[in-house]
Amino acid sequence: MNIKQFEDKPLAHYSYAIISDGKMAVVDPSRDPKPYYELAEKENAKIVAVFETHPHADFVSSHLQIHEETGANIYVSKLVGANYPHKTFDDGDKFKLGNVEFSAINSPGHSPDSITIIAKNHADYAMFSGDTLFIGDVGRPDLREKAGNMKAKREELAKSMYETMQTKFNDLPDNTIVYPAHGAGSLCGKNMSKDASSTLGREREENWAFKKLSEEDFVNHILADQPFIPSYFGLNVDINKTGADNFETNVAKPKFHFKVESFDDKEAVVVDIRPQEDFKKNHIKGSINIMAQSENDKLETWLGSIVEPEEPFYVVLDSVDDKEDILNRIAKIGYEKQLEALLTLGDTDFDSTEKIDLQDFKNNLEDYTIIDIRNKSEVEEGKIFDSAISIPLNELRDSGDDIPTDKPIVVHCAGGYRSAAGSSIVSNLKKGAKVYDLSDAVKDFY
Repeated sequence: MNIKQFEDKPLAHYSYAIISDGKMAVVDPSRDPKPYYELAEKENAKIVAVFETHPHADFVSSHLQIHEETGANIYVSKLVGANYPHKTFDDGDKFKLGNVEFSAINSPGHSPDSITIIAKNHADYAMFSGDTLFIGDVGRPDLREKAGNMKAKREELAKSMYETMQTKFNDLPDNTIVYPAHGAGSLCGKNMSKDASSTLGREREENWAFKKLSEEDFVNHILADQPFIPSYFGLNVDINKTGADNFETNVAKPKFHFKVESFDDKEAVVVDIRPQEDFKKNHIKGSINIMAQSENDKLETWLGSIVEPEEPFYVVLDSVDDKEDILNRIAKIGYEKQLEALLTLGDTDFDSTEKIDLQDFKNNLEDYTIIDIRNKSEVEEGKIFDSAISIPLNELRDSGDDIPTDKPIVVHCAGGYRSAAGSSIVSNLKKGAKVYDLSDAVKDFY
């Protein structure tokens, strides 16, 4: 089978195109449909089908736009109750694309409306498992208690996942290639492999979810130590159930201001994506430093965790050259509609941040209030400073009452990226207090 895998590194998201006999199907597409169109042009193929394994929580899909621009049918489970034109695709349903036959397996667990897409060409099998089966893990069952038309408690979905793993894939051969919707770094699971694909035989041997566990042991394991749920996840489920607006149209709407010399919106949320050293030298007072200098920086995740859905915000760019890329990344989580404007700074000295006296901090830890903004699971593995107050970054904006101001405040994470955002948030919460970012110097204390 001719299968092309696409990777969105910041969201650890995989999408797919399958081509046969001049026709192409797409599985779980990203917000920007252009890469799929480019592949179709290169292969001289017509896009005729889009498969959605479920309404995704961590990114906005382009399934509706692809349908509107190519005429491709969207295939999705009837359980979704989708509000866009579609064909239902559930247990027993089949679709033929050239020499490839697609079928559906209802595979609840991550969500109540998940399907796994099976592709067969003679003796070759592939499964596009969405967020049900990952490489080394399975999808988390705690994202649909407050979002989507089919709400389900995490315990119910955990039991559904147990049933799925015990029964749903038993008829598939070991040589079935497993293509998941996510890899390591995604918040849709907790212990995913860095491998981009696997075989069902390997997963049966190595993936904990295929082990002979009791339902109770399975449920306890899958519910334990799941990562936090970003604020934007519910918004994305709702957008994907309805179908997103046109990508190009939406990213063309936000305003842009070049080299601003003043900023008067005192109540606005301002997200500054520049390197922390540049931010500390000069930034709009009250802004939050969420760096986005490469694909390794998790702008999408932290923007959607710190800024609430529908909350207006501005973005400060490093350069006008970054405009298109950052707009695209914001749109991936559906936040472009609440973006007031993008801007670059002029020569005005707005505000600066004082650097920590690292030697004094090392010699006098008791003279500082230390805030640990790592995730709860990280803190449970061990504190870096015994006296630190633990407040995860995604909860920090609502935790002002938990931070004393009788001493200078030092904010740390595990490596320096999150503490840039955390220290800027604490500075906003505790105006007048001395707030320091320990940054990557935290590694001196391991």
